[in-house]
Amino acid sequence: MSSSPTPSSANFAPKRHRLKDMGAGYRDQNQGLETTPSTQDPADLEPGLPDFIVSDLQQSLLAWYGEQGRQLPWRNIDNSYAIWISEIMLQQTQVKTVLPYYTRWLQQFPTVFDLAAADLQTVLKAWEGLGYYARARNLHRAAQAIVEQHQGRIPQDFAQITALPGIGRTTAGGILSSAFNLPFAILDGNVKRVLARLVALDKPPARALNLLWDLSEQLLDRHHPRDFNQAIMDLGATICTRRLPDCPQCPWQRHCRAYNLNVQSEIPMTETKAPIPHKHIGVAVIWNDQDQILIDRRKPEGLLGGLWEFPGGKIEPEESIEDCIRREIQEELGIQVNVGDLLTTVTHTYSHFKVTLNVHHCTHISGEPQPLECDEIRWVTMDSIEAYPFPKANIHIIEALKEYWQSQV
Repeated sequence: MSSSPTPSSANFAPKRHRLKDMGAGYRDQNQGLETTPSTQDPADLEPGLPDFIVSDLQQSLLAWYGEQGRQLPWRNIDNSYAIWISEIMLQQTQVKTVLPYYTRWLQQFPTVFDLAAADLQTVLKAWEGLGYYARARNLHRAAQAIVEQHQGRIPQDFAQITALPGIGRTTAGGILSSAFNLPFAILDGNVKRVLARLVALDKPPARALNLLWDLSEQLLDRHHPRDFNQAIMDLGATICTRRLPDCPQCPWQRHCRAYNLNVQSEIPMTETKAPIPHKHIGVAVIWNDQDQILIDRRKPEGLLGGLWEFPGGKIEPEESIEDCIRREIQEELGIQVNVGDLLTTVTHTYSHFKVTLNVHHCTHISGEPQPLECDEIRWVTMDSIEAYPFPKANIHIIEALKEYWQSQV
């Protein structure tokens, strides 16, 4: 749905022509997930930058942006709905991954009304493979709220937009500045890295969020917030990268304290992280005598909520894979199965843990399947299984199943 010009942006010429005149331009990056407000003592905050340095940083960044900015489909458009979708998709996800999903999404759900009216399973299927599925559930809920409470218009008020599911401070800043040219700062992962290097931050960014937010607010060009925010995100995505920053091409090199101290490769500092746990899972592909497979739908809350999967569970210490599968299927579905040959092994890494799925063909022996630990169960055929939204690791199982099925024909 197109957005109407706002008082703060109505006098601006179309972006490309306006920026051409002032020597600035376009690019975008990945929008990070929301961060928890810092508990940092305000006394620990460093003083702000002098005004003349702020002005120079603004002008040099916009000039660089005018020459080097990327052309992306959610830029230079009068469509606040599409910009909102892009901001959510770009949370914790690279631009190159988002591009095909963004295009398909707008074809399937061209307006907020289409998204609000869609079935959640259809929404999850459209999101399949993009990860962090709470984003899709929140988009669906937020679309319904926008239709019911805001007549289908993306709110331009900060309090109203952050009241929507899945929108925190930095995502709100991204939407409000990009869609309406409103002066709201952002602080995603790329921006944190740029600012941490600019001031040679001597602690991990997570321990200095108040300082970084203050810095982002101070640096924001309030006459051109849309372009400034996109520019600083691009700077982090293309020049001030995590590894091997391209300092000779950086418009902020002269003022960058990390560069001048030759510590840009050491900043931002990181927290020491414990090794992520690795879970080993027994998974059952359960066949009945009609060549159908049993799948179950996870409860709507929590990790992968609302998605379908092949049943199974964690292998206990000293337990064989086969014993694990028999036990889990009895506990989850109330049936007995015969565990057969290994179909495939899939290893997948999530943000905080890794899983290895040991997938076996199984035959249903007795009992009527019941959704004891899930929301729903279904017997499906190989022809219909792809209509259901599955987590990425389970998609690998489906690919292995296709190969097996074709070998049996």
